[in-house]
Order: sequence, then C-alpha cells, then structure tokens
Amino acid sequence: MLLAKDFDDYEIISMSDGEKLERWGSFYLLRPDPEIIWKDKLDKSLAHAHYLRSNKGGGHWEKYKPLPDRWTVNYKDLVFNVKLMGFKHTGIFPEQSVNWDFMMNKIKTETSAGKKVKVLNLFAYTGCASVACLSAGAEVVHVDSSRGMVDWAKENVKSSNLEDKPIRFLVDDVVKFVKREIRRGNKYDAIIMDPPSYGRGSNKEVWDIEKDLFPLVELCMDILSPNPLFFIINSYTAGLSPTVIENILNIFFKEKEGTITSGELGIKSKNGLVLPCGVYGKYER
Repeated sequence: MLLAKDFDDYEIISMSDGEKLERWGSFYLLRPDPEIIWKDKLDKSLAHAHYLRSNKGGGHWEKYKPLPDRWTVNYKDLVFNVKLMGFKHTGIFPEQSVNWDFMMNKIKTETSAGKKVKVLNLFAYTGCASVACLSAGAEVVHVDSSRGMVDWAKENVKSSNLEDKPIRFLVDDVVKFVKREIRRGNKYDAIIMDPPSYGRGSNKEVWDIEKDLFPLVELCMDILSPNPLFFIINSYTAGLSPTVIENILNIFFKEKEGTITSGELGIKSKNGLVLPCGVYGKYER
C-alpha cells in the first residue's frame, strides 16, 4: 500500500464506526466512510460540518460552526479549492498525493533534460492531477463530462498561479474524445484516468467500468507516443482488485520496456490506523 504523506494541510484525526474526522487546513469535517467498521475514539465536537447520510440515499451537510463556502489547502507548491459537495466530497482526494508526487518527479526528470511531455487526464474531475503535471512542466489536456468540475479545475489552476501554463480544458465524453484524438493523430506521453464505477457522459452516454474500462485502455494505446512516460489508472470501485488493473496494463504494455505495479492507496490517521482509499495500477518507463 502507498501511504499519502507530506500533506500538511490535511490529516485524518480519528476514525470510528463508519465515520472519519478530518482536518482540511483550519477546518474540521466529519464524513462517512464504509471501510471504517471498527470502533475507536472520535471527538465529534471538533467538527465544523458533518455529512449525514439519508436512509433514502444521498444525504446533506450539517454545519455546527462558521465555515466558508470555499477555502484553499496547500500541498507543497500546489493550491486547491475545497468546497462541500452534495455527496460528501470536497473536490480533493488526498490519498492521490502519492500519485501527484510520482507524476511530478517523472515529468521534471524529462523536462530538465529538455524534453517536452504531453499529458492527457481523463475523468479529470477537479484537476488536482492536472495541476500537479502542469506545475512540473507538462502540457496538459484535461477532459471531464461535468462543466462544473471543469470550472473547478480552472479555479485550481488559477489558485496555483499556473494560468500562463499550457493546459486545455474540455467538457466531453471521454470515450468520444479519445476516438476523435485517434482520428486527428494526436499523441500523448502520459495518460491518467480515474474512472467512476458508473457515470454519464456530457450527452448522457452511459459508463460502466466493468464493461468499458478495458475497451477505453485499448483505445488509449492508439494515442500514446511510441515511448510513453507513464499510464495510471485509479479506481474507487468496491470489489475491484488492483490485480485486475495490473492485468489490463500487462496485456497492453508487455512489449514495452518499463515497470508495471498495482496496489492500494491509503492514509495513516493521527492515531496510527490506516484507511484504505482505493486502488491503482501504473506503467512507468
């Protein structure tokens, strides 16, 4: 398991009985997490806001203390906007900081040698990975089907003072976009994807990870440069083993020189317990 570290503006204080108390900068949030099936100490009085699930599905935020509509947190030189979303999220997955470090290091090694790196971020959400790659010197294409998420990604680029860097934002269905890039003959040195279990494209196209992930990776092989730098797949789909992702990458990258790894991402809480936060698979040259 890869554990997130060095995120000074974020930490899990404690976890118990399906909930975690987190510090986001100066503010504390209490959010549900189905992985937390144990019971431990949890001081809910610290929370500025609490996401409460509904028996009918979904839920709502309940604020206990003054809390701004948005605020920023820093990860090293990156600055991200935090907002309370309708489904318990905040726009940031802190465990992904492990991947941000990996991507920045790989890109900086290339750019310091005078090489250009073109990155494609699919299902790009609020763009934390896009910001990380952009800050390291890559040219980035950011694709997500939600206009709201793309606008949020633009805010993150602005907050990190990277507005003058080369990034394209597209509100589009990922599969349709990749097919168009194949026809255009465009190539990328690195691809990142964070596909949902289920989703809808910009024109209500249906996405099902079990049916659609393998064909999408197959399509992406046609837009990779001959000597790609890395290819990362992240997943939060319950029950999807990292070995499944590694198997997919092995099928497509077995002829290329490089390393394929997979595993879990996690965050160690202040009291020493580790919260598993999803799985990843990656190829790296």
